[in-house]
Amino acid sequence: MAQQLLMPKATAVWLVDNTALSFEQIATFCKLHPLEVKAIADGESAQGIKGLDPISTGQLSREEIARAEGNPNHKLKLSEPKVRVPESKRKGPRYTPVSKRQDRPNAILWLVRNHPELKDAQISRLVGTTKSTIEQIRERTHWNSTNLTPMDPVTLGLCSQIDLDLEVERASKGRPLPTAAELGATLESAQETEKLPYSDREEEKEIDADAVFAKLKSLKSSTPDEDEDDRF
Repeated sequence: MAQQLLMPKATAVWLVDNTALSFEQIATFCKLHPLEVKAIADGESAQGIKGLDPISTGQLSREEIARAEGNPNHKLKLSEPKVRVPESKRKGPRYTPVSKRQDRPNAILWLVRNHPELKDAQISRLVGTTKSTIEQIRERTHWNSTNLTPMDPVTLGLCSQIDLDLEVERASKGRPLPTAAELGATLESAQETEKLPYSDREEEKEIDADAVFAKLKSLKSSTPDEDEDDRF
């Protein structure tokens, strides 16, 4: 992150009152218009603003000011900070454009159904919503719950596939592996089935010839009787 000047107008007031720098030099350093710096010098602008000493704040050195006062073409440079402050990361839900906010409940419903391992805070980061809205959708108490349709937030453009995969991976860490009962019945491997013995039902039974011929004789004996009945 580029270093920026603190309170540019207050710094310009101090430089006008305490240095011999030109209006152009002060304007370039404070990112103001030269006419605005001239108005500050004339007392027409920045009235009531207390000057801020850039030397005490560590943003300018006396040597740098003296160098610029001796050379009107020299541009003031900010001093290197003694302490580097890391840029703070933004906390809170992701910003969602107004045009896509109406799709958030559908995306939340999709995440709740397809990734129940995700926590409310993770869903909030993905689609930019609040925990109360997530709870309402989970409990089907949302005002528009009857019209909600589960929709992939990646398809809706609310988050990227990389962000979704990262949150799912984080939620899956430390979870126990699913049991056989949770996975349901599955097919056994070929190696296991080859070792199983054949059941009695699968064994071929010997054919009893006498029983077969006896059944055929009974069928033939019943046929003539049926023909005689048809004649009358």
